[in-house]
Amino acid sequence: MTDTRTLPGRLAVLGVLLALTSLLASCGADEPEQQSQQTHTAANGDTYNDADVAFATDMIQHHAQALQMVDMTMGRDLDPQVAQLAEDIRTAQVGEVETMVDWLTAWEEPVPETVLDHANAHGDGHLEMDEMPGMLTNDQLDDLEAARGAEFRTLWLQLMIEHHEGALEMASTAASDGEFADTVAMAESIRSSQQEEIDLMRDLLDS
Repeated sequence: MTDTRTLPGRLAVLGVLLALTSLLASCGADEPEQQSQQTHTAANGDTYNDADVAFATDMIQHHAQALQMVDMTMGRDLDPQVAQLAEDIRTAQVGEVETMVDWLTAWEEPVPETVLDHANAHGDGHLEMDEMPGMLTNDQLDDLEAARGAEFRTLWLQLMIEHHEGALEMASTAASDGEFADTVAMAESIRSSQQEEIDLMRDLLDS
């Protein structure tokens, strides 16, 4: 005969066990996220992780779009400060792209296509990367290309601020999650330099 007096107690125990199982499952689910940054060693001795690869891969494409925006300033009648800023962005980001391409090549990781590649130039096969922070849409780029005079200057500064703010977000992630010392150093440098450029662009918009 079943002892019904113990049934509530059994149900209570069962409830506790189910709660503990759920808690343990939840904790276990967190583990892969915490350990997802797998560490690798390249043939040249570089030690890096998945966050380093993601940073280099995404930032190459992100920088390429900034360089595309810089190219749009060529031949336009811009005030010296904006023209100099565009050239400063070109110099810094071309060098950073070259460095990140070298990293990926040494690590035997794929080097991504960018909007500056021949196949994607002039709108011949837009790359869909809108999910990256700060990446501009094709419509925004088309509007920028079509703008003239003061309208172009204002829109270029506004969109470059938006683009830089996305780079700050990406760099912050790399600085905290990266394993490769040079990745972390570049991420910190980008956070510093691009924040200074954002401040300058805001001042230019107010002037």
